[in-house]
Amino acid sequence: MIEFKSDFLRTLTERGYIHQQTDAAALDHQACSGIVTAYIGFDATADSLHVGSLVQIMLLRRLQQAGHRPIVLMGGGTTKVGDPSGRDETRQLLTDEQINANIAGIREIFGHFLRFDDSPTGAVMVNNDDWLSSLKYIPFLRDIGRHFSINRMLTMDSVKLRLEREQPLTFLEFNYMILQGYDFVELNKRYGCTLQMGGSDQWGNILQGVDLGRRVREQALFGLTSPLITTSSGAKMGKTASGAVWLSGKRLPAYDYWQHWRNTEDADVGRFLRMFTDLPMPEIARLERLQGAEINEAKKILATETTGLCHGEGVARAAIDTAAKAFSGATAQGLPSVLLASGTQLPVIDAVVALGMAASKGEARRLIDQGGVKLNDKPVQSATAVVSAVDLDEQGTARLAVGKKRHGLIKRA
Repeated sequence: MIEFKSDFLRTLTERGYIHQQTDAAALDHQACSGIVTAYIGFDATADSLHVGSLVQIMLLRRLQQAGHRPIVLMGGGTTKVGDPSGRDETRQLLTDEQINANIAGIREIFGHFLRFDDSPTGAVMVNNDDWLSSLKYIPFLRDIGRHFSINRMLTMDSVKLRLEREQPLTFLEFNYMILQGYDFVELNKRYGCTLQMGGSDQWGNILQGVDLGRRVREQALFGLTSPLITTSSGAKMGKTASGAVWLSGKRLPAYDYWQHWRNTEDADVGRFLRMFTDLPMPEIARLERLQGAEINEAKKILATETTGLCHGEGVARAAIDTAAKAFSGATAQGLPSVLLASGTQLPVIDAVVALGMAASKGEARRLIDQGGVKLNDKPVQSATAVVSAVDLDEQGTARLAVGKKRHGLIKRA
């Protein structure tokens, strides 16, 4: 195993970010010799990224913290094609207006994690639609397409998955890896970018870009991937029973984001502290040694640090206060809420789903049958139970809880 000399690769190694990389010794030398410009691509399929993208965001943050220059490549062009990696079916195609609106939303998120300015290490956000949409098809096939082997492309996991499952793979999607490889070459030409990073599912695409840079520009380019992050129980990062854990406060309240990290499994606390916070390694080592009930303090620190990075320190402190009130039984106005119109009744099942405590009415019904749902601290006895005005307190609020960790409010409209 190589003992890295550069702060960048040493940090990635000790915090557990590296899965695979090309020519590690040469990249380490470049990182010691000057500023490395690196990029990660993000397709604009929604107006927010979710926790599943957080490893990649933190990779760019670590790069900048080590004195190098990050490029956030927004796939305004490739989103029109659709990345087949890890998918059994074709993505829904979006309009230019939808893609541009999504990029604007994602830009806000990155503003919390990276420093965007004109300094040598200032982050840059670029849109690959700037060059992809202006390509002329025949010249592109002649100049770029000839460097890609169909035989090799058929061995890529993103292609093999579809073929093995007899799912359709359109010619449009088949072009994705060519366009991604071309992105790397274009970023090298425009910004001097020499490193592409991404998740382990992008390894094949990244290698294609590295090879294309050697063939077309006679440049030594590098690739680095991070491992697929799952919880100790095997769940995929970014997904819960209630849906995606979005990074945008417009999509997911900051308290819910804090609570997501507060509910981290015991075995994952140290790993997540290393990857998703800026806490120094000695402090993380101390928190990892906590046992029993004390591990909850480490989870609160994890939740507060991650929420502070994503939403700001003030919002993180407010989330702590909201959680304290929720667990003490006081009314907490920062909790997720649903409105009860005057003179109406709201089925508890509907309230549980609306508050994101269950993914479906069927799941909500099972939680009630198992005694896991409480209204104003009293177990809900029947799946047909409703909330009405008589359940509201003097402030016009009723408290709903699922288990010990999920809380919400029902408020008078």
